[in-house]
Amino acid sequence: MPVIRSAKKQMRQNIKRRAQRFPIRNQMKTAVKKALQLLKDGKLEEAAKFLPTAYKVIDTSCKKHIIHKNNADRKKSSLARGLNALQAKKKGAAKA
Repeated sequence: MPVIRSAKKQMRQNIKRRAQRFPIRNQMKTAVKKALQLLKDGKLEEAAKFLPTAYKVIDTSCKKHIIHKNNADRKKSSLARGLNALQAKKKGAAKA
């Protein structure tokens, strides 16, 4: 426990900020997991429809400084790569 007055105030601020960040971070993690699960299950249409929602949640968490911009870009890129790979796989299966 902090002894110095400014450290006590900093602790109170950290608790409040953490409580504000937690729901947004949790929503982002849930959206990314759901998108990855849709891609893993091979549900192309559902994944394509859900991707903009996941992007929006990731961008919001980036805007509110919960994650870094590069981290947000990496997450979005990973989801897009997964969707493109699934589309290519479906297209290849349709040709054969």
